[in-house]
Amino acid sequence: MARDVFVSYSQPDRACAFELAGRLEARAISAWIAPRDITPASDWAEEIIDAIGAARVMVLVFSAHTNASPQVRREIERAVHKGLPVLTFRIADVLPSKSLEYFLSAQHWLDAFPPPVEPYLERLTATVASLLGRRADASPSRPVTQPVPAAAAAAATGFSHADLQSLERQLARHIGPLARLLVARAAARASDWGELTQRLAGEIDAPAARQQFLRAVQSLNRPSA
Repeated sequence: MARDVFVSYSQPDRACAFELAGRLEARAISAWIAPRDITPASDWAEEIIDAIGAARVMVLVFSAHTNASPQVRREIERAVHKGLPVLTFRIADVLPSKSLEYFLSAQHWLDAFPPPVEPYLERLTATVASLLGRRADASPSRPVTQPVPAAAAAAATGFSHADLQSLERQLARHIGPLARLLVARAAARASDWGELTQRLAGEIDAPAARQQFLRAVQSLNRPSA
């Protein structure tokens, strides 16, 4: 049976994944999740492929365990191949491995940390409903207000919020939404503006695009060392 959402997760994140599925279903958004929805005595792989093909959105519960899961990677590959939107629900401050980054860099991201994860589930429900083109049936609770990565990084470093936002925009032209995570992380580690821009340029594989990025950020206001 077709479901609105396919929930992908690594086994150690099972509790969060099932809580997430339950929250979606409480808002009249149908979810498919293994092993609950695997038909007894059926071919496991075949059912997963069919479920991904019948879903409208994939929600990926992402943590360090995800990077080590070949099964999750296969599910993501299949979803991207079919043009399925993938909403990454990141429950830990971990970036995807290079193999997963290829598939996830242009997808939707939602951070769900620091814990507890519960307050972020309402935001997830609203985001999924938006991707499905409808409102969730039940009224969500008060939305969670989080600082965007650039604001959070600016608060903890000497770099200005405006410059970090500009870096995000420039980097996103080359690597997609993953830029917001990489800028926040690089800003927390870089000692000065030159080191920050070089760290970010290193995330761009193509030499020509890397130089284009460095030229673009030269016009930004540089914070004092």
